[in-house]
Amino acid sequence: MSDWTPKRFWKSASAEPVDGGFAVHLDGRAVKTPAKAALVLPTRTLAAAIAAEWDAQQGQVRPETMPATRAANSAIDKVRPQFAQVADMLADYAGTDLLCYRAEGPDALIARQAAGWDPLLDWAKQRHGAPLIATSGVMHIAQDPASLAALRAAIFAQNEFQLAALHDLIAITGSAVLGLAVTDGHLSPAEAFDLSRIDEHWQIEQWGEDAEAAEAEAVKRQAVEDAARFYALCG
Repeated sequence: MSDWTPKRFWKSASAEPVDGGFAVHLDGRAVKTPAKAALVLPTRTLAAAIAAEWDAQQGQVRPETMPATRAANSAIDKVRPQFAQVADMLADYAGTDLLCYRAEGPDALIARQAAGWDPLLDWAKQRHGAPLIATSGVMHIAQDPASLAALRAAIFAQNEFQLAALHDLIAITGSAVLGLAVTDGHLSPAEAFDLSRIDEHWQIEQWGEDAEAAEAEAVKRQAVEDAARFYALCG
């Protein structure tokens, strides 16, 4: 980013209207992306959230504390120039969606997966006209091409900012259905993340929690929350 320096140099950050949307200014100077593109946001609320991230920096600038800024940079520098490739990659998750591959045992885990995941498959059928087949085990099962096309259309309907958020929601959960359910407001990000971790949480109940794994899960959980918030700010 052209204005990105190790230490804060600006007095105030603000969201300003510009041609095509809203920009973030640091003492009147427009922020750019790492690829030196104009950081033009689709909504004032998103621009204001990004300006707030810049205003919150004290002394050393910490990019890891600026999730909306990083997501916007990704949307402009990475998603925009290869939108179709990114959308295709996310659509491919539907063909091997986490919710469709169930445990072969024990019965309690099978029941827990069914209770958590079956309602989401019903939702995909009703909301997107995309019934998906569930199977036991990890052997690939082919889904109805019409269902995959319907989910693909829902993903391609996003703009580049929304797709940047949806990327994290789908890639982290391993489920196109869960990602779309969050962006549609059908699930909260916390609910979607917990549903994506049914197997892992079952193992924890049986064998105990590993501190390193718990730390990694917390990072992923926060990333899902950040992505959902970014998506909401885009609308």
